[in-house]
Amino acid sequence: MAVRSGDRARFAELAEAYRHELQVHCYRMLGSFADAEDMVQETMLRAWRRRETFEGRSTFRAWLYRIATNACLDLLSGPARSREITVGMETESRSPFAEVPWLQPYPDRLLDLAAPAQGEPDAVAVARETIELAYLAAIQHLPPRQRAVLILRDVAGWSAEETSGALELSVPAVKSTLQRARATLRRHLPERRSQWGPASAPSEAERAVLRRYLDASVAGDLSEFAKLLREDARQTMPPASLVYDGRTAILDMWRPVMEGPQAWGEWKALETYANRQPAVASYVRRAGEPGYIAVNLDVLRVADGLIVEITTFGPELHDAFGLPGRL
Repeated sequence: MAVRSGDRARFAELAEAYRHELQVHCYRMLGSFADAEDMVQETMLRAWRRRETFEGRSTFRAWLYRIATNACLDLLSGPARSREITVGMETESRSPFAEVPWLQPYPDRLLDLAAPAQGEPDAVAVARETIELAYLAAIQHLPPRQRAVLILRDVAGWSAEETSGALELSVPAVKSTLQRARATLRRHLPERRSQWGPASAPSEAERAVLRRYLDASVAGDLSEFAKLLREDARQTMPPASLVYDGRTAILDMWRPVMEGPQAWGEWKALETYANRQPAVASYVRRAGEPGYIAVNLDVLRVADGLIVEITTFGPELHDAFGLPGRL
């Protein structure tokens, strides 16, 4: 059996075929792009060290998923990496994004590499709602083992028996855990399916909103921004637990950055895509500076031609998006 042969090059070749989809799986578990990268590497190391435990009763892919899932659970159970959702007194205006400070975006160009090839119906689908930021933020509210069960059952499409074996739970425990996980998830997702994004890549209408947002960013045109924002739009900024509720609050936050004596400077912006949503990478050139420095990445959620949610991240993952740090 090639997996157990001890041929490291051959083993690496077999395992590497699943790297991208394993990273998406770990990303769902952890909500962090950087941590998902680390856990895929850990999965590869564990798989090589434990290759003799692969008995062929499941597929090699399923065996790797089992290792990856448990590597993520080990990370989440560690005291140094404990992640508890904390909600302040102002719960009515809170956003799942603000309560998940470790949340990071995932580049669409890497999601494309993880997408199932034609003729591979058992591959994990990534072009659907379970990779969007609203889902990723909501699922982080689940205890780790509930999260693992939900992802294996509802996303990866595993049976209760397969999930039971992967997590060393009884089948009844898997079923009851899944029931609790689904109930919790419903409380943290927008009520209507249409409110949390399409099941495919951004539509042409969303791309049109993205281009208008990009042009307004470069021009510093707050009046155009106002036309793009729904009245009840919301902006959050992980890892800061900041929530700006409503068009007026968002514009008031932007105004000193874009206008007046305290304005940051001249702006440029690049179009990109994250979590199957439109996104804009912004750059600023301050007075006296020779070039434009990356400052943030705005991921947009669009509904009925208007922006209803902006999730703003720092420029730390620009390289993963294939974006320059300077212009």
